[in-house]
Amino acid sequence: MYSMNQALYLKKIRREKKIISIIQLFIFIMFIAIWEVLARFNFINSFLFSSPSMVIKTLVSLHNSNDLYQHIFITIYETVISFSLATIIGLIIASLFWWNNFIAKIVEPYLTILNSLPKVALGPIIIIWVGANSNSIILMALLISTFITIINLHDSFTNYDEIKIKLLKSFQASKVDIFFKAILRGSLPNIISALKINVSLSLIGVIMGELLVSQKGIGYLIMYGSQVFNLNLIITSIILLGLISYIMYYLICYIEKKIVQ
Repeated sequence: MYSMNQALYLKKIRREKKIISIIQLFIFIMFIAIWEVLARFNFINSFLFSSPSMVIKTLVSLHNSNDLYQHIFITIYETVISFSLATIIGLIIASLFWWNNFIAKIVEPYLTILNSLPKVALGPIIIIWVGANSNSIILMALLISTFITIINLHDSFTNYDEIKIKLLKSFQASKVDIFFKAILRGSLPNIISALKINVSLSLIGVIMGELLVSQKGIGYLIMYGSQVFNLNLIITSIILLGLISYIMYYLICYIEKKIVQ
């Protein structure tokens, strides 16, 4: 049972969340309404800026041609694969760096250089190495997201509370116990934060790859729309990307609520 003060505090938090959600929804509805009105009354060029009604028509057209869900599935599939691989690889390498600080110091400058490279410039090389297929798109996304994941997780592991580590050592805890029972558990909030960044970077990498080589996916729709100067298709694809990004980010936040208490 909650005390009176605790109940009032929780009620205040819930009320604040509802108000924030209502305001966010209101801003979104007003943006859509203003956009539609400006396009309808020719305050903006609907050919260049499209409109909500034209976006809906484009979605219906893609749905009727059975292309919509195929393109969405391809992009989500490539994003999930690259996100999962980048997370696993990043976590393993960051753990190895924590385990052996000597190797981490040797590799660190090279990791920084690789992370700062413009990955899109490597696109032609990736296509030659891997081929013009989904594998090259996934590899592009991996190159974008993996290095930053390693850097963020390694920083989190190395900056863990030294006092707690010394306390565990005083109780004769092994290095394995320290890592799994202290470092890994204590870094869960930072790991979740890395996942939030990683999911966005993976999606960016996938779209960049699709712009270069794909014949399917939302990135392909954007490229095709630019080639035939179909701004409605481009803006519709961008809105779909925003929706996919929001859903994937929300899923990470849901996992965070379940794991990090």
